[in-house]
Amino acid sequence: MLRLFLIGLLAGVSRASDVLEFTDDDFDSSIGDHDLVLVEFFAPWCGHCKRLAPEYEAAATRLKGIVSLAKVDCTANSNVCSKYGVSGYPTLKIFRDGEESGAYDGPRTADGIVSHLKKQAGPASVELKAEAEFAKFISDKDPSVVGFFSDSASTAQGEFLKAASALRESYRFAHSNVEAVLQSQGIEGEGVVVFRPPQLSNKFEESSVNFSGEKFTSNKIKKFIQDNIFGICPYMTDDNKDQMKGKDLLVAYYDVDYDKNPKGSNYWRNRVMKVAKIFLDQGKQLSFAVASRNAFSHDMSELGLESSSGELPVVGIRTTKGDKYVMTEEFTRDGKALESFLHNYFDGKLKRYLKSEPIPESNDGPVKVIVAENFDSIVNDEGKDVLIEFYAPWCGHCKSLEPKYKELGEKLANDPNVVIAKMDATANDVPSPYEVRGFPTIYFSPAGQKQSPKKYEGGREVNDFISYLKKEATNPLVVQEEAKKKKKKSEL
Repeated sequence: MLRLFLIGLLAGVSRASDVLEFTDDDFDSSIGDHDLVLVEFFAPWCGHCKRLAPEYEAAATRLKGIVSLAKVDCTANSNVCSKYGVSGYPTLKIFRDGEESGAYDGPRTADGIVSHLKKQAGPASVELKAEAEFAKFISDKDPSVVGFFSDSASTAQGEFLKAASALRESYRFAHSNVEAVLQSQGIEGEGVVVFRPPQLSNKFEESSVNFSGEKFTSNKIKKFIQDNIFGICPYMTDDNKDQMKGKDLLVAYYDVDYDKNPKGSNYWRNRVMKVAKIFLDQGKQLSFAVASRNAFSHDMSELGLESSSGELPVVGIRTTKGDKYVMTEEFTRDGKALESFLHNYFDGKLKRYLKSEPIPESNDGPVKVIVAENFDSIVNDEGKDVLIEFYAPWCGHCKSLEPKYKELGEKLANDPNVVIAKMDATANDVPSPYEVRGFPTIYFSPAGQKQSPKKYEGGREVNDFISYLKKEATNPLVVQEEAKKKKKKSEL
């Protein structure tokens, strides 16, 4: 009996979670108990939430005693989720001393969460008190930013620490007031230096960059860091990929592994850099990176690239507008294929890549099925008002909406000016200017105003949709029930 009790006890312990659970009743009273806490707002049916769950649990265990991780089930605790503006799942937010500090936009892997939150938990900038500490700090696999100041009370150091506090989620910061450390960098008085990872050292650029501004202000320091931290062609990882957003980006995917094969990893990276430098020296606006095909198999799939192993890199470009371009030619060791691809890209000769399901052979139902390939012909038809739902097959709310949305389509089947449509946003590229961050997301695309769609925020009953369309439709709405009533009156 004792043995069974111990087995049961051990099983219970093994299932214990290190993720705290907050509810409407205790959120406000519990959140203030933690100096720093990451909160996941989720829904049990959400596919992204299910994928995040084991990573989140692992991160909570590794961060126990350092940073707390918590979660809130928004299907059972709508008040707190509404209070913090949660509209999609999962939503992750950082709280400091009981107050919302901002959204967590870092990697959604255990390693990424741990790395990100450890930076949040410690000081924004580490003080380096000896040359050995400085040497160890800049030898890291990630870029380093170091401020050198002979006077710890100087205005320059204060501005540097402000910049470090603002960018602590993204980059590593340290500062030193030790004269020997300053002298080792040839700095007299004060300076800020960006050090790129030693493993990425190359002949195309300097391994460190000095701040050249005459006046130290936090804004100037931040801009200097963001302009120089990555160099010509960084190694993109889960930890730093978010810092590369907001730019048109070319990525070469191959078997990058700086732990086991740094020489081979740099072999292909150097070939990308050689070509990149040609175009960057011409003032072309494009950023470059290399990434592991294994770590970014999902991104490769979104570009239609094979993720199977192979020695040669495969290349794709994503623009800030959401356009994608893929290099179909085989990567060559002399870089000529990549150079030709880039010439065609900048000359506007490349065809955009669209991730799309096949166009339906028959599309006569009350709700038109939209895929990337027929989006323009149906949704962007300037003569039609279109109400389009972006959904995910696994989404519980989408499944609940489906019969009501179909009924809406049936009621408006006789209206020649209105289209009720739906698109699987997990299997098709969603074009700009539409933004889909949760499911279902519904937009109204007015006739003649296709670049200015309106996000639908109303109720999800059939009558709610009809009331909305009566107000927004370009032409008077033709509802089937109303047509029947008119026919009965004429018979009388």
